[in-house]
Amino acid sequence: MLKSLRPETTIFLACLLLTVFIWVLRGLGILTFVPGSLIWFLILATVGTAIVNGLLSTRR
Repeated sequence: MLKSLRPETTIFLACLLLTVFIWVLRGLGILTFVPGSLIWFLILATVGTAIVNGLLSTRR
């Protein structure tokens, strides 16, 4: 039985998975051309979506 996730949660999980994926591949030397500023942007986007997700979950 699969429970459908809210759109905010789905966006947060997508940002988190993308950030971890890019970070790991850059650390392994596969994506060396990715600048550090993009990594920081992804981290900040993940934190931002986590905050929004948390705030919206307390409203309901």
